[in-house]
Amino acid sequence: MKKVASLLLSSVLVVSLLAGCGSKKAEEPSTTDQSATKTEEAATDTKETETATDETTTETATEGTGAKTGIAINTSIEKSTAAGAEDGLAQIDSTVVAVLVDADGKILDCKIDAAQTKINFSAEGKITTDLASEIKSKQELGADYGMAKASSIQKEWNEQANAFAAYVVGKTVDEVKGIAVNDEGVATDADLAASVTIKLGGYIATIEKAVANAKELGASNEDKLGLGVNTTINKSTDATAEAEGLAQAYSFYEAVTVDASGKITSAVVDSTQGNVNFDTKGAITSDLTAAVQTKQELKENYGMKKASAIGKEWYEQADAFAAYVTGKTIDEVKGITVNAEGYAEDADLTSSVTVHIGPFITVTEKAVASAK
Repeated sequence: MKKVASLLLSSVLVVSLLAGCGSKKAEEPSTTDQSATKTEEAATDTKETETATDETTTETATEGTGAKTGIAINTSIEKSTAAGAEDGLAQIDSTVVAVLVDADGKILDCKIDAAQTKINFSAEGKITTDLASEIKSKQELGADYGMAKASSIQKEWNEQANAFAAYVVGKTVDEVKGIAVNDEGVATDADLAASVTIKLGGYIATIEKAVANAKELGASNEDKLGLGVNTTINKSTDATAEAEGLAQAYSFYEAVTVDASGKITSAVVDSTQGNVNFDTKGAITSDLTAAVQTKQELKENYGMKKASAIGKEWYEQADAFAAYVTGKTIDEVKGITVNAEGYAEDADLTSSVTVHIGPFITVTEKAVASAK
C-alpha cells in the first residue's frame, strides 16, 4: 500500500509540475529560447567589442583631428602725417598671422602677412591717391616691396616673414614669447638672425593673439594652412565744409585649412576698417594712438544687427559664411551664386548671410591659394 501511495503521490507531483510549466510558457523561454537569447547576448557582446574596436580604429585614424585654426590682426595708424608743403599721408599698417595649433598648444603651421596701405591727401583736404589702385599685401608684393636692398642679409620682407613663421613651428606661445631679442626688438639667436633681421615684437604679439583666438573648426593636423588678405581704398572721401575727409583701408582677412583633396576643412574670416580723418586744411583729426579693432573683436559694437534684415551682427554673418564654405573646394566657393549687387542667392546661405559676399569669396580664394 505504501508503494502504491508513493507512486500516486509522484504522479500528482509530475502532473502539477507540468501544469506549472504550461502556465509560465509566455514569461520564460524554453531551453531552446534561452540558448537563442544567450546567442543574441553573445552577438551583442561581439558587436560591442566590434564597436569598441571601431572606435579605437577611428581614434587612431583621426589622431590628427582636433587641431585649432586661428587668426589675428594688429592694426596701427600712428605713422599717418598731416598735409603741409607736401601731401598728407594716411598710413594703415596691419600685421596678420594665421596659425594651426595642436591639442598640446604647439604651433603646427604659421603664416604671416602684412597690409601697409598708404593714402595721400592734399592741404586742401582732397584725396590724391587713385582710389582704384590695387593694394597688395607684403606677401603679394614679394620683391617689389623693396626691403632686400636695405637688408643686411639681403632678404626681402616676405622671405624674412616666412623664415620666422617656420621658426615658430613646433613651439608653444610661451616658447615664442621667450625668443631672445635686443633692445631694438631684433633676434639675438644666431640661427634666427641669419634669416630674420626685422623687429619681432609686433609679430610675436600677433602670434600670441592668433593662438589665443584659435578654435576647433574641423581642421586636422595634416591639413595645409592658408592666409588671405584683400584691401580696397575706394570708400575714401574728400573733406568738405560739411564733413571731414576719410582715408579708409578696408581689409578682409581669412585663415583656412585645406585637406589633401583640396577641400576647405576650416575657415575664419575677419575685417578691419582703418580710418584716418582729415579736414579741409589737410590736418588729421583722428586720434592716431587709438586702437583699431577688427570686426570680430568689435562684436555687437560694430552695430550691424540693428540694420540687418535677419538681425545678425557682422561677425555672426562672417562665421556663417566660413561654416558654409567648409567642406567645399575653392571652385565650389567661386561658384556660389550671387546677384548683380553681390548678395548671395542660395536660400541656405541668405538665411544667415545678407552682407555682400564678393569680398568674402575673393579673400577665400587668396587664402586657399596660399595653402601650400
